[in-house]
Amino acid sequence: MNILFALATGIMFAMGVFQLLRRDLIKAGMGFYILFTAINLLFLAVGAYNGSVPAYVDASSRPAGQPSDPLVQALILTAIVISFGSYALLLGLIAVSSRRFKTVDSDELDQLKG
Repeated sequence: MNILFALATGIMFAMGVFQLLRRDLIKAGMGFYILFTAINLLFLAVGAYNGSVPAYVDASSRPAGQPSDPLVQALILTAIVISFGSYALLLGLIAVSSRRFKTVDSDELDQLKG
């Protein structure tokens, strides 16, 4: 199962980078979101281990065993919020540039050159 999870994360990361390097700004935005999702899955794969006890259990009634790490859950939640905000900002920038320049092709945005 770990090999399958690693392959899925690697394929998503490769798809995200491939889409990010496209000339179409909408496809690049989709690649940005796929890449962030792959990074969140990487956080989950690296930080998760087989704990037999839930992370949030009262210390007095805790059964025997190794508890799961709650830090991974907090980091992934923070990463999801940050990626959502970044993606919303990126979509806003794509919408403004497509209205202003009447195209979403990055090669035709020659007015952005300094």
